Amino acid sequence: MSNLRTYLEEKNPDYTTGALYYGYMDMTYFAFTPSNLKSRKLKIAVVYLHEPNSFEVWLGGNNRKIQAEYIELFSNKGTGGYKLSRVSPGVDSIIESTLSEQPDFDNPGELMRQIESKVIECVERIVFILGEQLER
Repeated sequence: MSNLRTYLEEKNPDYTTGALYYGYMDMTYFAFTPSNLKSRKLKIAVVYLHEPNSFEVWLGGNNRKIQAEYIELFSNKGTGGYKLSRVSPGVDSIIESTLSEQPDFDNPGELMRQIESKVIECVERIVFILGEQLER
């Protein structure tokens, strides 16, 4: 995850990259957010889930109030095929999408490129749904 974080940060200097966080033994994640989502108090998290051995991308809010507002907004606008979360204790996402199931850690370069591509695509679709132009 540390190498992935560094790779994404170097390849996408217009994104704000957060520190690497280790969850409750079940996940590891870091924020990777463009300014046009950050200004809306939203963030993108690149998440590795240990038990299913998969990578996901989550759209989250800066707090529970923001999260609830955007879950409501996306429930009315649609999610572009992404999984919409429900407001409930312990749920930290607004939208979730799988990036890689059973990732091939024997080919880290390809895995990082695949994850980058899917994260950027997800960000662009979210921005489109929200009706903004992506600043790149």
